[in-house]
Amino acid sequence: MAMDLNDYKIIKEGEAEILMQPENEVFYNKAQVNNRDMSIAVLRAFILKRKQEHEAMLLSKRTKAAKKVSESCFSEHVVEDGPQTSLPEDGECGAQEEISPEEPGSMREEPIKTAEECDAEGESINVSEGKAQGELKPLRVLEALSASGLRALRYAREVEGIGQVVALDNDKASVEACRRNIKFNGSVACSKVESHLADARVYMLTHPKEFDVVDLDPYGSPSVFLDSAVQSVVDGGMLMCTATDMTVLCGGYAEVCYSKYGSYPLRGKYCHEMALRILLASIESHANRYKRYIVPVLSVQMDFYVRVFVRIYTSASAMKNTPLKLSYVYQCTGCDSFHLQPIGRTISKNNSARYLPGHGPIVPQECTHCGKKFNMGGPIRSAPIHDQEWVTSMLADVKSMKDRYPAYDRISAVLTTISEELLHVPLFLSLHNLGATLKCTSPSAVVFRSAVINAGYLISGTHASPLGLKSDAPMDVIWDIMRCWVKTHPVKAQPADLPGSVILSKEPVLQANFARAVASLSKAQVKKVARFLPNPESHWGPKLRAGRQITSKHVSILGQAAVDVALNQENNEESKSKIQKTEDNITA
Repeated sequence: MAMDLNDYKIIKEGEAEILMQPENEVFYNKAQVNNRDMSIAVLRAFILKRKQEHEAMLLSKRTKAAKKVSESCFSEHVVEDGPQTSLPEDGECGAQEEISPEEPGSMREEPIKTAEECDAEGESINVSEGKAQGELKPLRVLEALSASGLRALRYAREVEGIGQVVALDNDKASVEACRRNIKFNGSVACSKVESHLADARVYMLTHPKEFDVVDLDPYGSPSVFLDSAVQSVVDGGMLMCTATDMTVLCGGYAEVCYSKYGSYPLRGKYCHEMALRILLASIESHANRYKRYIVPVLSVQMDFYVRVFVRIYTSASAMKNTPLKLSYVYQCTGCDSFHLQPIGRTISKNNSARYLPGHGPIVPQECTHCGKKFNMGGPIRSAPIHDQEWVTSMLADVKSMKDRYPAYDRISAVLTTISEELLHVPLFLSLHNLGATLKCTSPSAVVFRSAVINAGYLISGTHASPLGLKSDAPMDVIWDIMRCWVKTHPVKAQPADLPGSVILSKEPVLQANFARAVASLSKAQVKKVARFLPNPESHWGPKLRAGRQITSKHVSILGQAAVDVALNQENNEESKSKIQKTEDNITA
């Protein structure tokens, strides 16, 4: 039976089109175009990297095969207690004198295989054609929570090298919509995308190490899917994971965060980056249970969510390094100074590594700067959360194919900022927060960065905040720079017990130099490349969960006018988004 397109609204994104019904039966969020575009960029980079790794493996096998054949050729010319045949002068296996099989002392019964005919395991291989047993197959992708199927369709139609996309959902209406959209997108989609009604957790557990890429993008927390997801990815495969429960991850409900992710969040200015590091630590924890570990290639805080892209490997020995990548965070309740306490350390002994607990405590009971107590959070991943080689490759690819990314401006801005971040510096400072602590006018970013650089330290921005600054300078140096700044920009007298007053009562050990440093501006700033863009439209954020509608019970809270707009214009996504934040608070 043919579909009546008049009953649907056609939504086009990239090369995919989906049919949406007026009712909110299947979840769709226009704001997630940034998420989908970033995922496509990562997939393209992963396919290229995977191909390079496969070619390197083949080259290694051919090298070993040639060495093995060369050794076998030499050994077969030297026969114990029998006649020996001299080798050709060039040392290669040349044609030998014919020996009758009936003659005594026959050296061999079969011709020796050449390097082109043997691989490292003695199996047949055709070097000239560059093909080996275990030929690289197209990617198999699992989208665990597909909803309308838009993401799966975009993967199939826009990313070359993908062989199959399995789209799952445990909602019947969503699966029906996904299958309808697959047919609507033509033969390519029909041949590559398949939709199933299934619980993603059960499906992933029953398909271990079967998918090259697993994509988790739930409505809320991904915590319940992580254990099965890390088992479903092949060795060296990719796990892409989104978390939209930012209130939990950023410390609004710290006890809930601990129950879901096994980490305690802190409400510092760096809370969005801490959310990324909490999610990565949680994924690693789940992977370690199966002798696996993760290698992050890109970790992004964008819009109203965090998104991480990690590769998963299996190695019982490498898994032991996990404590070296984790730290607890001590944050002062007065001046917001923070310090990281590594969980573990290692020492080398007799060519082997010995793993020991980390030395501590790293801070005293009271802050040395303002005298206040510390809050403790974590553990978080304190190792790098990006792979700079991947980021550079992705940025170049995105710029070369800008017409194929609907959200090009936003994702290129994010990647540009990430490409300039200091990799080995966890969390960041807020310039305005430093000024607020001292009750002074904040120095400009260029002036502050120059002072840090002139003091001999590194500093960069962060994609998680326009006002955030990453630096390897210790907090002693940071506060000395601010003390020197206040000397030339005096503040009003404050009560002596305030954190800022205690800090300013001490003389700076370091005399800051605020002269303009050459590296005080990043390359993107010098070229005036946009790094932080405004949202393309108002109320750019989460939308109503599928199946939810605004009802009369919300009138007293939302206001009659807002409810009337939502009820009278249900087909208008913008109208729905205007009351989204309040609706989320009601349903929390």
